[in-house]
Amino acid sequence: MEASSSTSKSKNPQRDAAALSRRAEHVVPEGELARRLVEGRPLRVKFGVDPTARDITLGWAVPLRKLRAFQDHGHTAVLIVGDFTARIGDPSGRSETRPQLSIEVVRANAEACVAQLLQILASDNLEVRYNSEWLEPLDVGGILRLTSHYTVAQMLERDDFSKRFAGGHPISITEFLYPLLQGYDSVAVKADIELGGTDQLFNFLVARDLQRAFGQPPQIAMTMPLLVGLDGTNKMSQSLGNYVGIREAPEEIFGKLMSLPDSLVAAYAGLAADLDDDRVTELEAVAAQGGPPAGQAKRTMAGAVVALYHGAEAARRAETAFDRQFVRREAPEDISEMQVPAQSIRDGRVHLPGALVALGLASSRSDARRLIRGGGVRLDGRSVTDEEVEASLMIGSTLQVGKRRFVRISSAESLRPFD
Repeated sequence: MEASSSTSKSKNPQRDAAALSRRAEHVVPEGELARRLVEGRPLRVKFGVDPTARDITLGWAVPLRKLRAFQDHGHTAVLIVGDFTARIGDPSGRSETRPQLSIEVVRANAEACVAQLLQILASDNLEVRYNSEWLEPLDVGGILRLTSHYTVAQMLERDDFSKRFAGGHPISITEFLYPLLQGYDSVAVKADIELGGTDQLFNFLVARDLQRAFGQPPQIAMTMPLLVGLDGTNKMSQSLGNYVGIREAPEEIFGKLMSLPDSLVAAYAGLAADLDDDRVTELEAVAAQGGPPAGQAKRTMAGAVVALYHGAEAARRAETAFDRQFVRREAPEDISEMQVPAQSIRDGRVHLPGALVALGLASSRSDARRLIRGGGVRLDGRSVTDEEVEASLMIGSTLQVGKRRFVRISSAESLRPFD
């Protein structure tokens, strides 16, 4: 994607503010964006990513695409990689304490995330900052100065904290520190605007208070709706496994989106596919009919999402692959060939749970057994219910695990007893 040639000088601040806040859930304070656009300078628009996982999901992409819109209007995207705060874990929306991550895991995740972000953001007006730069040097005195600006009563106004406190669930002091540390990020980079999901509003307002305390104009807090995940219930989350990653294969993205409930077609069309409002309204009406019309609306949405990240031709191929596999019940054309692992063979029989793990088709033997018991493992289209299979039956067969994973068994490795 190429950055727009637009500049930050706005000829019509009200119109530009309306365009930049399109589909936003909150803009606090109201009217402030138009007033800042009048200043005619590039605004510093902050977006923070805590690299607690390695993939950029369609949920994360919602505020990221809004950040790209600001870039296209000539403003500066200030991407905060929370390599320090990720070690604490954002308590937003959590009913329990989030486990802390090691420095090594956070750094690996950060490297993977930043590489993917350039699929969405322009590189020429992008500033990438790691918050360990200013948070690690804070001594006890610096931390105490931060905490002096907020009270426990103010922290308990936050919905997730108040629910946990009322329910007798523990809240660590470290979690109380998180909104202050995130707010200090805004002070460090002199943010004009902060973007994020609706669950971040409290943190953004804390940042406004801290900026005032440090003698800075308080940032505008802009939140975008949260994208519900594939389960149709919870926020899209890698920890819940209900997510779609932007770098997943086109066929995988299309297939996952086709599994969504009909009721989410409009939300995904607007937030994940970024279709125009009239098209979203049209798809919402079609999806409400249920049955084949809803399926067609879902195809349109899924194709638009794939095209956004992989191009129109990839979207067409993904839809064709979906029809081959799920409509005509045919195996995909391009299937990897693999050998039956030798350690999974004994007396001419394949120990299927061990083979699935060795082939990367199951995360553990218990996971493999669950798939087998649930009818999720097939050989040439026939369900496999036994944990041991004749090796001769597997050679040359197509092994299917779940709905979208296929391998063709070409041969067996040199046989030796498995342990």
